[in-house]
Amino acid sequence: MTSVFLVGAHGKVGRLLVPKLINQGLTVSAGLRDLAQASVLPDSPLVIPQHFDLTALPETIAHQFKQSGADTIVFSAGSGGNTGDDQTLIVDLDGAIKTMEAAQVAGITRYIMVSSAASNQRELWDKTGIKPYMIAKYYADKALIQTDLDYTIVRPGPLTDSQGTGNIKLVSKNAALTDLSIPRDDVAAVIAAIINNRNTFRKSYTLGGGTISIKDAFKI
Repeated sequence: MTSVFLVGAHGKVGRLLVPKLINQGLTVSAGLRDLAQASVLPDSPLVIPQHFDLTALPETIAHQFKQSGADTIVFSAGSGGNTGDDQTLIVDLDGAIKTMEAAQVAGITRYIMVSSAASNQRELWDKTGIKPYMIAKYYADKALIQTDLDYTIVRPGPLTDSQGTGNIKLVSKNAALTDLSIPRDDVAAVIAAIINNRNTFRKSYTLGGGTISIKDAFKI
């Protein structure tokens, strides 16, 4: 893969991911709700800011993906904690599914989803305090698994703004959320590490901060 369309480039993980991707020589089409948000992105010929509307029809999104020349889609968008449940449905569920549909129409096979730990554990949804978000992520992930895309689903635990350590742990889905806190910078590093790693195709990973080097964690 040589070119990535990053949905949610202005998000906290997205902003950390962009420089890691261009450091690998990848071109990044940075999907933004507002082009003014491009000011936070690296000034590089490898970064191509694009106005991107998750409320658009799948056919419109597919055309934009195709025109970008991307061979990989990374979905790292989110409605945010200050919006209502309607936006959770529109962005985190329907928006995500539309990008999957659009990727397939555009002939793009590689797709990475940034999801959330516990989204695949109904018994924990009430404890998270963000149950509607968990439901949206559950069904978006389920839809992705049912596609023919070469997907990877990354389910990090509670995110922090601490400096990345370069180390993680991969855990079973039954791990307690309290054990899975992880810096956003390490989540971004994981995405950059797996983007061309065929060992991760059609697999899902729950992860948190740990002691395993990211560069070694996905060799099998």
